[in-house]
Formats: sequence, C-alpha cells, structure tokens
Amino acid sequence: MDLKSGYPWWAVKNGLMHAFPPLQADHRCDVAVIGGGITGALIADELAEHGDDVAVFEQRDVGWGSSAASTALLQYEIDTHMVDLAKRHGEDNAVLAYRACAEAIPMLQAKAADVRDVDFARAESLYYASRRRDVRALREEFALRRRHGFDVAWLEADAVHEQFGFDAPAAILSRLAARVDPYRMAYRLFARLHKRGAAVFDRTTIDTIQTRSRDVLLTTADGHAVRAGHVVVAAGYASQKWLRKRVAADRSSYALITDPIDKDALGPLVGTMVWETARPYLYMRSTGDGRLLVGGEDDNVDVPARRDARVEKKARKLLEKAAALFPHLPLRPAFSWAGTFAETRDGLPFFGPHPQHGPRVHFAMAYGGNGITYSMIGAGLVRALIERRKHPLAELFSFGRGEG
Repeated sequence: MDLKSGYPWWAVKNGLMHAFPPLQADHRCDVAVIGGGITGALIADELAEHGDDVAVFEQRDVGWGSSAASTALLQYEIDTHMVDLAKRHGEDNAVLAYRACAEAIPMLQAKAADVRDVDFARAESLYYASRRRDVRALREEFALRRRHGFDVAWLEADAVHEQFGFDAPAAILSRLAARVDPYRMAYRLFARLHKRGAAVFDRTTIDTIQTRSRDVLLTTADGHAVRAGHVVVAAGYASQKWLRKRVAADRSSYALITDPIDKDALGPLVGTMVWETARPYLYMRSTGDGRLLVGGEDDNVDVPARRDARVEKKARKLLEKAAALFPHLPLRPAFSWAGTFAETRDGLPFFGPHPQHGPRVHFAMAYGGNGITYSMIGAGLVRALIERRKHPLAELFSFGRGEG
C-alpha cells in the first residue's frame, strides 16, 4: 500500500539520498529489523552500537514510507493527556510515560548531533485551548504536570495574545520540544550503519516469519532465507499485517509547507511549535529555512485513492485555519501531502513480543503523534528485551497492558 499522497516536503527537499542494495542471497544475522523508516533506523542503530550483527529489510526505498510524510514534532506531550492516562493506567504509569518521552528528546538531540545535518533544533511547545470549555481540562492537565516537576507555564488569554499574537482562552507553554528532518535522519543513520558493516537492504519484501526454537526464519518475496536470532518488526502501521487481530486504527493526517517566511515575521513561531486541544488538532512548526509547516485535519481514510483526492481540499482548510490565527503572515503554500499512520486507543505504543509469534519476534509499533519520540524510547526497550534485561516501560508498552 502507498503510505502517502501528494508531495511530502522531506522527500522533495532531500531526494533519494542513497540506494541500498536488495537482498540477493540467503543471510544470517543476530537481529533482523523489518522496516527502513526512522523507527527501524533508531532501533538498528542502538543494537549495532551494542555489538549485535544487524540486518535491515525495507520493501520500498529506505525512508520512503511514513517517515517521508511525518511532520516530526518532537514532544514529551502525548496526544492523550496525562490526566486521562492516569485514569486508564494509574498516575504512576502516566508520569512514567511522560517522563520517558521527556528523556527521549535530549537523547534524540545527541543522536542528531552525532549524525549531523538533520535540521534538529530545540523548541518550546504551546498547547492552547481551542474553546473556552476546554480550559478546565487544560488547567487540570497543567496542575498534574507541574506537580510532577515538568517545566510548564500557564498562560491566560492576554499572555497568549501578548507573547504569540493570536487569541486563545488559555495555554500551557512547555519548555521541552524539538524538530527534526525525519527522512534525512533515517537515511543518515542507515548510511552510517552500512559504512560500519551492518547490512541494509531496500526493495526487499519479507513474506513469512517462522519462529523456531533457536532462531527465526524469514523468507523474502524472491525466495531468499534470512536466519536471525531475533526479529524486530518496525514497519509502521503495516506491522499489523503480521498479527491476526488488529491493535490500532489506521488514520490519515494532512499537511502543507509554505515558501520561506522572513524570521522577523515568523516571530515566536521560529522557536515554538503550536497545537490545540480540539481533536483532530491543528499544529504548526517552523523549519530551519524559515518555512511554516501546518498539519492536522486527520480522518480515518486509509484507502490511497480516497486519501489522494482529499489532499488539496484538506490543505486549503489548514491554510485557512493558520491564516485565521496569524493573518499577518504571508502564507504561500509550496507543497501539500498526506500520510497514513496508526493510532492506539490510549495513545501509547507497543514494544515487545506478541503471543502469536513468541519471544524472539519483537514488534516496534511507535504509534500515535509521538512516533519518533516513542521510537527513541523503544530502541532501548527492545535492546533490553533482547538482552533479557528488565526495563521500566516493558509492561506499560507491552501488548498485555490492557487499554482500559
């Protein structure tokens, strides 16, 4: 299935950065990673850095799936409020999930600095009430985060207008967020892995997974066999094809990016991403070259032809909403696109083995709006599971957690 529509900015900006070879013979490795997006890249990098012989298999070109369509807002803030997570899983678990996401952002910063040139920059995050009736829930969320030590500030309507130039009943300003070019970062991680001797294969489709007593046997569409001690399935929402029962709902999200805007005109948007309490929510963030990326208008369409047909209309709506908030900005759309993603009921990811496949097959389902942040967490979590070590998030992010 085609995972995206239109012209995703990262693919347009970067082009096909490097072509890796397809698998043309049988292969053996310690860990086989199925999926050549940013999730697979972060996990493969973590495993290889700690001594595993890793091989990556991507059915398209590397990075050409959902990673190319990602808008890459790096936040500790989960789409599900901490207050609501606490009701589902208990306050301790809710705080554990939020803190793990907060710790993942500086980890991603260090990784980006290591591979270099991926448009990473730290930012703040302004989460504003779309309607007056949202203020009460937003204030409860602020109080819980503040009580647990998160660096947040409460802004009343006048402060939102004074600092950011638009009208909203109230907002939470979080100090910890960031941006990145996810397509470029995935490519640069894979290129580094390849240079260091790891195997990276694109245009290689895995057809079957067979768990055995001492290893896992993978078979490709071309009939080649891959024998691995462990397998990590990091194929985005397509990972669900390996499970008899679906664990998440497919969603499509839409986005546009503008021509470059003078940074003086962008003002606080240069260093602050903006999103709202409405669901689906409007969100905005800038790029290193001064463009404004606007996203949202999510729906449950996952049929490529239907999604394709909606891109232009959805982009117009996004542009109208952004212009209503910031009428002074010269918003000239350059490219628009859509991507299909998966979403769990509680907004948390799934990492680890599934009973259907046994302990040697690990799923890395970094689903929801925090996909890249979750992937950074999941890299360490999956490594711990493979090494048979305990991890504080193993239970909460497992298939056995129950979603309330």
